[in-house]
Amino acid sequence: MDSKGDSASPGLTALQDLTWALVLTAGLSSALALLWSLPAFFWLIAGVLFIVLSGCVLRHWLPDSDIGPANRATLLRATLVIVLFASAPFADRLGQGVWLYGILALVALILDGVDGAIARATNSQTEFGARFDMELDATFLLGLCVAVVALDKAGLWVLALGLMRYGFLIAGCFWRWLNHPLPESFRRKTICVWQIVSLMVAILPPISPVFASLALATALILLICSFYVDIYWLFQRRTAHATA
Repeated sequence: MDSKGDSASPGLTALQDLTWALVLTAGLSSALALLWSLPAFFWLIAGVLFIVLSGCVLRHWLPDSDIGPANRATLLRATLVIVLFASAPFADRLGQGVWLYGILALVALILDGVDGAIARATNSQTEFGARFDMELDATFLLGLCVAVVALDKAGLWVLALGLMRYGFLIAGCFWRWLNHPLPESFRRKTICVWQIVSLMVAILPPISPVFASLALATALILLICSFYVDIYWLFQRRTAHATA
């Protein structure tokens, strides 16, 4: 499938998909803002995230093209991730609402596997879809890190779990060999899920800061090791990539 889509494809257009996503995001945001008495800054964060999301989608798909069922499922999860991320800085104000936050995070995690299954079932895998899913995972992860810090379950160091991916991308601006594709890795996927699950458990009220910090420190060590393996693999092949 062409990365720009086919304007003649049946189904909703990219612009229509973004419209229903906007309505869903606004509705969910309104419900949670009312339930949790969230400040205006919550709306600012959610709005900026949705604008960035829309820009990324329209950069790769024509407004009148069909983004496909798999990307549509990812977009559905994106609306939930946006609301979770925007409310994360105010997690300490939620009280028992943290349980609902955890449930919504669990739903977002479950939906993470839906888009991939749809893509395989419909043979509609695209490079954009894989990158879309990956960046959404990174945003979800960083949002959970912010929630953990807001709840005083761990220190600012836990943000390293969510920021390491972006540090890797910035490093790629200086060392081009870091931008080359990596092979599929079960290890990488497993550690990603471990990070998210550890963060989701850490935010729950019964979990003590000590236990949360130990679990998240373990996740950080595993993440550092995983990045080391990937960077070393790319470093070994930097000459071959440059030649190619």
